Amino acid sequence: MSTKERIQEDFDVLEKELEQHQIVLFNDDVHTFDYVIDSLIDVCEHTLEQAEQCTYLVHYKGKCTVKTGEIDDLKPRCSKLLQLGLSAELI
Repeated sequence: MSTKERIQEDFDVLEKELEQHQIVLFNDDVHTFDYVIDSLIDVCEHTLEQAEQCTYLVHYKGKCTVKTGEIDDLKPRCSKLLQLGLSAELI
């Protein structure tokens, strides 16, 4: 294996490791602002300000990315949001 091939292989592995995924939260007509804010603070570890901003974006824009990161970290967080009755998707 040439040096160039080795470098490309290392790059491909690193790029895959750094792939970022997102939890997108969608608007609904069921939950209160306070419920969504509290859920984001609890599940996504948002500050109060972050949670409020995301909640308003979800309300007015229909959706908002509430957490970005590695798939292994996001899967349980997305599941928890779904268990709380919120509409979320992992992409």
